[in-house]
Amino acid sequence: MPNRKREIPTTPASKVPTIKQVAERAGVSVATVSRVLAGKGFTSPERVERVRAAVQTLDYRPNRAARNLRTRVTQVVGVVISDIQNPFFTSVVRGIEKVLEGAGYTLILCNSDEEPHREQVLLATLRAESVAGVIISPTRADSEAVHQMVLNGTPLVTIDRTLSMTSVDSVAVANTQGAFTAVNHLLELGHKCIGMISGPDQASTAKERKDGYLQALQAALLQPCTGMIQYGNFRQEGGYHAMNALLDLPQPPTAVLVGNNLMTLGALQAIHERGLAIPQDIAIVGFDDMSWATSLQPPLTAVAQPTYELGVTAAELLLERIHDPQRPVRHIILETRLIVRASSTGQFNPVPPQKG
Repeated sequence: MPNRKREIPTTPASKVPTIKQVAERAGVSVATVSRVLAGKGFTSPERVERVRAAVQTLDYRPNRAARNLRTRVTQVVGVVISDIQNPFFTSVVRGIEKVLEGAGYTLILCNSDEEPHREQVLLATLRAESVAGVIISPTRADSEAVHQMVLNGTPLVTIDRTLSMTSVDSVAVANTQGAFTAVNHLLELGHKCIGMISGPDQASTAKERKDGYLQALQAALLQPCTGMIQYGNFRQEGGYHAMNALLDLPQPPTAVLVGNNLMTLGALQAIHERGLAIPQDIAIVGFDDMSWATSLQPPLTAVAQPTYELGVTAAELLLERIHDPQRPVRHIILETRLIVRASSTGQFNPVPPQKG
C-alpha cells in the first residue's frame, strides 16, 4: 500500500490548541516550533513556513505564563571548548565544574571541533536553552557568533583564547612570556637555528606564542632562519607534517618550540621516523606540560600552564558576571613556567642533521 500522510484534524473550537499539536501538524519537533515562535536558533525557511501555516490553521496562541517559565534563565552554564580530544581541556573543565557545582549550577559541555560554523550552531542552541552563561574557548579572535552572544546579553567569559573585542571577561595564560622563556632557554644552550611549529594565527594563543618566539630571537639579535616557522592545526597530524617540513629544509633547525601538546606528539613522531636523537641531533620544547611528558624518552621539556586554575578562575568570573552584570570587565592572565627536562638539555651536535 502506498504511504499516506497522516492528517492532523483541526482542533474543535471548544479546545485550546497546544504547541504539541502545532508540531504534529507542521511535521517538526516541539523544540523547532519553540525556536520559530521565539525567533531564535537556526531553522530552515521551509520548516519556518510549515510552522507558521500550522499556527494559523490551528489559531494557536502561546501561553504567556508558560512562555515566561520556559525563557527564565536556568541554573545551567554552557562550556564550549575547541577540541574535546585535547587533554589540555580535561583539567580546565574539571576546574570549571568544581566551582559551578559548588554554586548550584549544572554544566553542559560542547565541542566546536575548531569549526566556526559548529561554534555558531552550539551558541545558538545554548541561547535557545536560556543558559545562565557561557564559558568558551573561541575558534577565532574575531568570532562573530561570540560577538552576537555578547550583544544578546548572555554573560560570557572566554578561556585560554581571547577575542579582538575587549568588552568580554577573559582568562588566559602568559603565552608570549612562556614562549619567550622557552626559546631563551634554547639560546642559552647554544642553539642559533631554532624552529617553531605554530598553530593557526586566527587563534590568539598561536599568535601570542609566535610573538614570544620572535621576541626572544630579536633580543638575542637573531633572525629566524629561512622557513623556521611552520604552521599546524593544533592536532597531532599538524605537528607531524610541520616537523617534516622543518627537517626537509636545506638547513634544518637544531632545536624546535612546538605550539601545543598534540602537535608535540606529531613532531616527536616525525623526529623518531628520521632516526634522529633528542637532544643530540635536535632539541625539542613543548607548550603544555602533560602527564605523559615524563614518560617519554627522553622526558620532555615543556611550558606548563595552570590548567585547573584556568577553569576555576573562568567559572568564578562568570558567576560574578551573572550576579553583577554591570561590573567592570576583567582580563586575567595566569603565569606559565618552564619545566626543563632532558629533551632540551645535554650535548647537541651544532651541525644540523642531514635530510633523510
